[in-house]
Amino acid sequence: MNNLPNDEGLFGDFGGRFVSETLMPLIIELEKTYQSAKVDNSFRNELLYYQKNYIGRPSPLYLADRITQNLGGAKIYFKREDLNHTGAHKINNCIGQILLAKRLGKNRIIAETGAGMHGVATATVAARFGMRCVIYMGLTDVKRQKTNVYRMKLLGAKVVPVTSGKGTLKDAMNEALRDWVNNIENTFYIIGTVAGPHPYPVMVRDFQSIIGYEVREKIIKIEGKLPDILVACIGGGSNALGLFYPMIKENVRMIGVESGGKGIETGKHAASLTGGVPGILHGNRTYLLQNQDGQIKDAHSISAGMDYPGVGPEHCYYYKCKRIDYVSVTDNEALDAFKKCCYLEGIIPALESAHALAYVSKIAPRLSKKTIILVNMSGRGDKDISIISEHC
Repeated sequence: MNNLPNDEGLFGDFGGRFVSETLMPLIIELEKTYQSAKVDNSFRNELLYYQKNYIGRPSPLYLADRITQNLGGAKIYFKREDLNHTGAHKINNCIGQILLAKRLGKNRIIAETGAGMHGVATATVAARFGMRCVIYMGLTDVKRQKTNVYRMKLLGAKVVPVTSGKGTLKDAMNEALRDWVNNIENTFYIIGTVAGPHPYPVMVRDFQSIIGYEVREKIIKIEGKLPDILVACIGGGSNALGLFYPMIKENVRMIGVESGGKGIETGKHAASLTGGVPGILHGNRTYLLQNQDGQIKDAHSISAGMDYPGVGPEHCYYYKCKRIDYVSVTDNEALDAFKKCCYLEGIIPALESAHALAYVSKIAPRLSKKTIILVNMSGRGDKDISIISEHC
């Protein structure tokens, strides 16, 4: 499993690169540059420097003992990615990609964002390296994530509201790809999740894998063994793969939690694996929410960061070969978990992370107290306060 993708960027039947002729030379150049950078000690040392001194890694492993006691079963740990600079796991990937952009001689950065955390992380690294930055964000998300929009602007980024479609993450990514086609000479596209054309899925996975490697080291020191269960939310799926991939060959159960929205049966959800079928979107073959005519359906989630009608192709591979279990929880279940985390642990989680915690709340009471569950607390919830206030 660790040898994927193949030379064509395929994880079994999924992935690949389906892009215009204009972009293909850039994609190939990026792949070669990334392969070279991975084995270049100067690149690796620079990345390590920023991971430690700019992001603030390693992030802590925290025993959530009050939630553990409240649920009355398995012992629950949080991987505290919410404590990273900018408040989420997104910065892990952005710092890696901005170093590649510098290596390629690009001076203009573009990105898409939903909940805004990837946009903030992209604007942050662009400011640090003195590059122009344009962030595409669906108008719906601009309205519900005003704090992050303001943060991006403070960091010097131009935020472009996207009015096409439903005005969410899918539509923002469409516009970013259009920009890239028209500005290939000076522009680098920092994709925020493990999707898009090869080599983005593997590249983003690798930059996020520091999460899982830190978990391995820390939990063995604390508990003397690996976790029994790893749990993470799934939008595109970068935080989940960052946690799962370093332990994919171990005897560890892994659970990816999609957004069930108002319920799978209502059709108003963002559970691409639970309720989707294979198709091609944004340069890769993946599971998608689409109708019989191949038209992409609107995804729904209370969480802007999970409101995407697809998922990373590597997740599709693990879903098909049944290595990872994929489940869903509803908006209301995520809200309940959000409140529980606030009241019991004094931690305000991102709504994305609350989805993972909601599923843990279902399974932990049925498990032995010797069972260790590790939840990726992928981001903090400051950005979601206005959404929460409308529902609580």
